[in-house]
Amino acid sequence: MLTAAGTVAPAQTQGISDGTVKIGVLTDMAGLFSDIAGAGAVTAAQMAIDDFVENEKPSFKVELVSADHQNKPDIATGIARQWYDTGNVDMITDVINSGVALAVSSVAESKNRMLIVTGSGSTRLTNEQCSPNAISYTWDTYSYANGQSRIVKSLGLDTWYFVAVDYALGKSLVAEASDAIARSGGKVVGTVYHPISTTDLSSFLLQAQASKAKVIGFANAGADLLNSIKSAQDFGITPGQTIVPLVGTITEVNALGAAATQGMILVEPFYWDLDDLSRQWSRRFFAKFGKMPNFVQAGAYSAVTSYLKAVQAVKTDEAGAVMKQLKSTPINDMFARNGKIRADGRMVHDMYLVQVKTPREVKEKWDYYNVKEIIPGDEAFQPLSTSRCRLVTQ
Repeated sequence: MLTAAGTVAPAQTQGISDGTVKIGVLTDMAGLFSDIAGAGAVTAAQMAIDDFVENEKPSFKVELVSADHQNKPDIATGIARQWYDTGNVDMITDVINSGVALAVSSVAESKNRMLIVTGSGSTRLTNEQCSPNAISYTWDTYSYANGQSRIVKSLGLDTWYFVAVDYALGKSLVAEASDAIARSGGKVVGTVYHPISTTDLSSFLLQAQASKAKVIGFANAGADLLNSIKSAQDFGITPGQTIVPLVGTITEVNALGAAATQGMILVEPFYWDLDDLSRQWSRRFFAKFGKMPNFVQAGAYSAVTSYLKAVQAVKTDEAGAVMKQLKSTPINDMFARNGKIRADGRMVHDMYLVQVKTPREVKEKWDYYNVKEIIPGDEAFQPLSTSRCRLVTQ
């Protein structure tokens, strides 16, 4: 269940517990989110450690452990407690699945250890359940819904029906998207919730089709999203109604192909072909993993790198000191542009509104997106002035 890899450096370092900084990737290794995170996130985290050691030559040792939480909060919290209590893990990352992330965040705070969430997007992590020990690093449902709502005015897609997964992610996506659509002058005409990992979406999609909404928004992710898009094609929903995945990634686009996904509009925190910096790192990742990275995997690399640089700067792995350093340091790297970590734990950075190319436009494997708009972080994410986080002074 656990794997470990590490790098060798001098044994003891003043301020670093046991002379070692240990990072845990707690992820979904075999379930519906395994293609988005899973082994790819572990690979990215190990790349970050290797690059940090080679480039920064720290005086402390760095180790990586990983585990499969099986999308079960009780299993995830059990692993997190063991890692923090007896495994000497200083920081946990990934925690894809909102229920898992929220549960592990409580453990991290109780143990006074670090959590950097790169896989999950619940806005509760930076609102009602914000923590002095946690960072929401890559995305959240507000930023995705806010980005997608821009197409209400630009394309006239002003009536929406949601097909959503029945757990924290789906409910948060629907709530955030409904607010964003209303702010843009659109209307939500209905919502239906399906069980997680269901294989039969027929009744849910027929309800969406019957609504005659201009947009059917899929408020789900991973394998559930793949099944939703495939089923929509089977039922002939497109092109009569526009399909908008609220949390689609390049992983799903690649799995389905440009022919099946052409014209879809997505919000992405990262695109491997954005510029030279993202391309260079992504091709290195591809050489190791055999696939181009999605935002969860790229975010894991960035988060681990930022964390290790903060530890080195303050010469301790004590959570409070490291968090203070992280919140005072801008982040600009292969993943984040104009990044900054706010008082509520939200890492704000540029987001991208992208459209999937037609098969004729695709020049090479993984060449799927036209970037339609760069959304500045302060416009993409929830304003700090509306935060419900206890750490924010209004």
